[in-house]
Amino acid sequence: MDLAAPGLFSAAEFRRRALVEGAFAAQSELGDHALNPELNALILSNKLRDAAVLVPVVDHPGGATVILTQRNANLRNHSGQVAFPGGRVDATDPTPEFTALRETQEEIGLDPHEIDVIARMPDYVTGTGYRIVPVLAVVRPGFDLVVNPDEVEAVFEVPLAFLMNPANHHRASRELGGRQRHFYEMPFEDRYIWGVTAGIIHSLYQRLYA
Repeated sequence: MDLAAPGLFSAAEFRRRALVEGAFAAQSELGDHALNPELNALILSNKLRDAAVLVPVVDHPGGATVILTQRNANLRNHSGQVAFPGGRVDATDPTPEFTALRETQEEIGLDPHEIDVIARMPDYVTGTGYRIVPVLAVVRPGFDLVVNPDEVEAVFEVPLAFLMNPANHHRASRELGGRQRHFYEMPFEDRYIWGVTAGIIHSLYQRLYA
């Protein structure tokens, strides 16, 4: 892949690739077990909690970016981590897309009318017991955000070109819950992207750009 190719990391090209990939979204689940085989039993569990996140690609003329959040440090799960906007599926949510849009508006105030949902990625199973549906979308620039401080400490954008460059995907490990866990990390400026978020980004790269 020529990382310098004009338009490769535009929102239009992302949309084109995502629409092709959308036809295969029902393929086998992705997840933390890809680097941690001992977690394979998770994908057979009936106790996984359903969630959805939005992968919001902003259609900037000079090159697309991806909106990410820094979670509030006081949250019970994944506190202080970099994350996509999203959350648990409510019983009244009709679809994962609805969940992703609802949670995005609740967390960062991004109006659903500014978002064009394109496709889903296959479910991503986490070592913390969630089955996440990553919902791919393109966002029109010029939006206003209103951050919910109870859930989010900061919102920032990362160039799609950076996130889809495999040279920025590093494998690392640390002891979590008494076990050595392996994961991807991709530090960007003063932000540390790792764990589930980095795993979803790496899976996105593999399926759309590798």
